[in-house]
Amino acid sequence: MSSSLILRSALPKVLIKRSLFRSSIQVRQASSDPFAYVPGGPIYKGTVNDPTTFPPPSKTHGSYHWAFERLLSAALVPMTVTAFATSGTNYPLLDGILGLSLIIHSHIGFDSSLVDYLHQRKFPVFGPIAKWTLRAATVGTMVGVYQFNTNDIGLTELIAKVWTA
Repeated sequence: MSSSLILRSALPKVLIKRSLFRSSIQVRQASSDPFAYVPGGPIYKGTVNDPTTFPPPSKTHGSYHWAFERLLSAALVPMTVTAFATSGTNYPLLDGILGLSLIIHSHIGFDSSLVDYLHQRKFPVFGPIAKWTLRAATVGTMVGVYQFNTNDIGLTELIAKVWTA
């Protein structure tokens, strides 16, 4: 009976030591295997699964940018009412400011859409092409509105004529 007690107490300790030794060897071998199972799934470098790198903090593209967008949006309402209450030909500066404000407001809105839906990480070719196309279209529109306001009747006169036609 005493020999069975000794075997019972010694045998599990030896088995535990051997199993721990084997499991540590298996872990070492598994960690050197490039195709080993990784809890949570494999992580592939250089894909959309990579975490987004955060840009450095900048007040001009952070809170000031947001405040400028809100100020411009709020200023468009009284500016539009004022431009149509007065004649555009009498106040060409107001007509120019209204045209420029509408273009900038539209550019900011389209740029936000491009940043959200055509991000450069996900669309490395089409994203920058779309962004530069928007910039070129914005500059072209600014030139067109300037030409229309200086060489023709102006933006508010055009809208007033179309409204009454």
